[in-house]
Amino acid sequence: MSTPARPPGENGHPQPQVALSWLEHYTYYPRQCALIVLEDAFTDDAATTRGTLLHQRVDTPGNKGRGTTRTLHALPVWHDDLGLTGTCDTVELHDNGTILPIEHKSGRYRPGGPADVQAAAQALCLQQMFQRPVPRAAVYSAADRRRHTITITPELHQRVLTATRAVRELLTTRRLPPPPPDNRPCRRCSMAGTCIPSVLTRIRHYHHALNELYTLPDEEPTHP
Repeated sequence: MSTPARPPGENGHPQPQVALSWLEHYTYYPRQCALIVLEDAFTDDAATTRGTLLHQRVDTPGNKGRGTTRTLHALPVWHDDLGLTGTCDTVELHDNGTILPIEHKSGRYRPGGPADVQAAAQALCLQQMFQRPVPRAAVYSAADRRRHTITITPELHQRVLTATRAVRELLTTRRLPPPPPDNRPCRRCSMAGTCIPSVLTRIRHYHHALNELYTLPDEEPTHP
């Protein structure tokens, strides 16, 4: 396996590396990712605490074998060309050559959701590192108590590429995206108190009211 490299950007300088976990945050909602990446503003709630406790079991580096499968925990991975880097919770190496990354989540699995993008990115990293096809990945849901297998389709591959470019643009421009207009994604977000979306989405109404309040007439009335 090669060592991690930082691919050159358009100006010849190394591109900022993108963490695999950022892809999930960006896919969930760009502002959440920006708050974490640009302002180090991550906030825990009950759901994230459950996730931390769940990962304690798989975040200790090591490997073990059972039958024809060797299981690796906390495996560092990267993709030289895409500038991705991160850690796989679990990677299964099967005797038949199959490599399967498994991302662990505490909540319920949503098909096609942000976890799929993160797991697919892990598969792409392993594919380059081992120089072997990794056509599938899995998401283990503690709430569902089962593993959900996903296929790395061209569409899912493209979602990884799109999210990677978008996160790298955040790192370059350092611009904080606006909150969602309907606040729907905010209901399950631990960072709602930091982001204060309900306040920020009313800024337009605030400016409108301010302009209405302080707008002067075009002509001052004349007095006889």
